[in-house]
Amino acid sequence: MGPRTALVRRWKALGYSQERLAQALGVDTTTIGRWGRGQAEPQAYLRPKLAARLHVTLAELDELLRPEASEPVNPPAAHRVRRVFVGQAPSDDDLGTGDLDDMIRREFLRLLTVTGTLAALPVTDEAVPVDQYAVVPALHDVATYTAVNSHLWQIFALAKTKRSALPMVHAHARGIADSFTAAQTNRERRQLCAVVGDLFQLAGEIHFDSNNYTDAAQCYTLAASAGREAGNPDLSACALTRHAFVSIYDGRPRAAASLLTAAAETAKRGDRQLATRHWVAAVQAEVFAGLGDLNGCKAALDRAEEVHALSGQAQNGGWLRFDGTRLAEERGTCYVRLGRLDLAELALADALGQPLSARRRGSVLVDLAALGMQRRDVDQLVGYASQALDLAAQTESGYVVRKLEGLRGRLHPLLSDRRVAALSEQISALAMPM
Repeated sequence: MGPRTALVRRWKALGYSQERLAQALGVDTTTIGRWGRGQAEPQAYLRPKLAARLHVTLAELDELLRPEASEPVNPPAAHRVRRVFVGQAPSDDDLGTGDLDDMIRREFLRLLTVTGTLAALPVTDEAVPVDQYAVVPALHDVATYTAVNSHLWQIFALAKTKRSALPMVHAHARGIADSFTAAQTNRERRQLCAVVGDLFQLAGEIHFDSNNYTDAAQCYTLAASAGREAGNPDLSACALTRHAFVSIYDGRPRAAASLLTAAAETAKRGDRQLATRHWVAAVQAEVFAGLGDLNGCKAALDRAEEVHALSGQAQNGGWLRFDGTRLAEERGTCYVRLGRLDLAELALADALGQPLSARRRGSVLVDLAALGMQRRDVDQLVGYASQALDLAAQTESGYVVRKLEGLRGRLHPLLSDRRVAALSEQISALAMPM
């Protein structure tokens, strides 16, 4: 490895310190230092932003990033992949280039096709003889797969950058796909389908958080199908509900409504002790809000509130995580969309007083900024939006960035204020496409 003196000279010539460049790009100062020392590569989505800050083309940026020594900047991809596939959360350096992400994405889409096809193959109740060299998983492997799924959901929940869990999810999916290639009884096939329906909802969550809506939708479609094959209505209904979020955040509430209708019907056949139908109702409330239906929204939120009457374990912490603790922020989001500022402020203030993950806090802050926008209160708008920007940069959450982009689209009436104009520019820079 060698230092990138040309890169360092360039940013210094433009008046940037490591701290200022890090702030402009929304990354840690240590990340800038690693780039300068040749110890890491800028991630793919950051390259256009970095090139713009340095006033160079992407081709010229590649030259600036060329290390002085002839050794490769990163270890071979196979080594990096192996490291993160043994169950360790990858570091920033492991995800330092876009190559690993692109490779995993292509392979993941292949696995989607393979696993979905294999899950639909007809099988009998008796085991079918297989090639002597085939590896047939024992039933205890299904329990292991399920336990790994649960562990991966925990990693996802705790990860500062959600996409860092993708390599491990990909590796696990590969193992499950290999299991499907061996002949199975119906019982084993259904168990594996349940594992697939669980895992690909997690994969969809990762892609959704990265604003990869097409990939997320594919994952959710397979998850819903696998849930049906597994005979698990709750699993399938949750996958349909997650699929509806893609349409909601893509500005298509009517498309989301049809998916949620299917989810609600499916959930009726599920376990009455689980919170599935209540979560569907909470998401339906967002759709009613998007359609401007206040009464429909309130009725759906009231149905969701009934989750508090459930006894026992109503959610599993994985593909079903709804327990009613998010209802305050969900009410706030709905009322902001409906323009009911009085109701929204009460709900969001309640939500902000609760312990929230960085991503959820960022979402609430954007909604509070939107309240400021509707009131033409620049101090409230800029204050909350700036906090949300900081959280979005720290977590690289596409979900929060998407909400900020929606806010930016409504800033036009206040752009004559220099603080609002600066805010709009910051959101634009953060949301620059990969």
